[in-house]
Amino acid sequence: MMPDRRSWLGGAADLGAMATAWLLARDGLALGAAPPHRPARARRVIQIFNPGGISHVDTFDHKPELLRRTGEDAQGHKVDTFFGRPGRLMGSPFKFARHGETGAWVSDLFPNLARQVDHITFLHGMVAKSPNHTPAAFQLNTGFIQEGFPCLGSWVSYALGRATENLPTFVVLPDPRGLPAGGSVNWSNGFLPAEHQGVSFRPRGALVDDLDRPAGVSAESRARSLALVRDLDSGLAAADPSVRARMEAYEMAGRLQSSIPEAANLDAEAAATRRLYGVDDPRVGPTARNFLLARRLVERGVRFVQVIHGGAFGSPRINWDAHEDIIVNHREQAGLVDQPAAALLADLRARGMMDDTLVLWTTEFGRTPITEGIGAKGRDHHPLGFTMWMAGAGLKPGFHHGRTDELGFAPVEGKATLYDFHATVLHLMGLDHEKVTYYSNGARRRLTDVHGELIEDILA
Repeated sequence: MMPDRRSWLGGAADLGAMATAWLLARDGLALGAAPPHRPARARRVIQIFNPGGISHVDTFDHKPELLRRTGEDAQGHKVDTFFGRPGRLMGSPFKFARHGETGAWVSDLFPNLARQVDHITFLHGMVAKSPNHTPAAFQLNTGFIQEGFPCLGSWVSYALGRATENLPTFVVLPDPRGLPAGGSVNWSNGFLPAEHQGVSFRPRGALVDDLDRPAGVSAESRARSLALVRDLDSGLAAADPSVRARMEAYEMAGRLQSSIPEAANLDAEAAATRRLYGVDDPRVGPTARNFLLARRLVERGVRFVQVIHGGAFGSPRINWDAHEDIIVNHREQAGLVDQPAAALLADLRARGMMDDTLVLWTTEFGRTPITEGIGAKGRDHHPLGFTMWMAGAGLKPGFHHGRTDELGFAPVEGKATLYDFHATVLHLMGLDHEKVTYYSNGARRRLTDVHGELIEDILA
């Protein structure tokens, strides 16, 4: 049934409001967003999420005393293993060396990242709440060990809005080998409006379903159809936020039909850039494509890109979960991500983008300085002390914050929680973590719950 005159006039008024929202979005202030609380150092974020738990003592936290005491009991240290199979101290089987002008220690797992240490800010005193992959991944990404809460990218989208009309504000690039523990909860909008959900691109084939128009439908015909639907739905959108969110999603989908193929066209990159990332390498290529695509997306206005390196659990070959053999597992994972991650840092810097881009190297916890079982070759989960790093806007490059004890069990200086990490990321985006809130279920919710202190020591 055709709408009556009053409905059409009401719809026209609603279209005015929608047009205002559209203009705000174009200027980077989407509906419901507010200006930053302070001048932002970072305009965009690339989060590298390494699910499974990277061993700090085998990568960026050199422990010569642990190597010296290999085979001894961990006397005087709390050993609270996840699987209840405590072993003995095991020094790293990987060779460490100093790199860069800062002399940072890096293991031979990361020969390419080792050349970037003067541009990296290391956090060696990280702690997490859970030794279980799924809740620990949730805390890393959402601040809570329970599901149902918005992730970091969703909070950034909610607080700052869109910076481009033609691409999503928050994009997720999953590992081609599978999803991490918890799946899409790691990029959920939780209780925030639906438009702040991370948009997951497919790791193989078409990045997004149904981008192509049906055969026989012209671009002009599709545009007219969408305009009519928008007019008819505008009255409902004013009364129901979920309808407005759905309309915005459909309109975004229409724009994605042209913008995603262009953004994803890695063939447009120079041959030297493709070699830098390893795009055409049969082994590294699938991982490298995600890292290069991440750079292309933030270059085109996407505010937050989450690149996931590590897939479903159950096999040591598709994530960092090194229970059986630390050498086999970490060689495999580092061999896939080292070149693309280092290339991303070098590429951003060469393009002058590092001054306003923040790169985060994250994992849900570390791994124990002891073996998982007597005489074993793997390590168990360890949330009591581990390493993450950041690079880019507003940070002290080549800087090390925090220190674990001589065996790598727990921080003795510069302890930092994931709440502190989140507060610092928001600060660099111009946001006060205590002021970015949303009313849900009787409380003003925020990413950092009732916690979080700036890690001021790392700020430039």
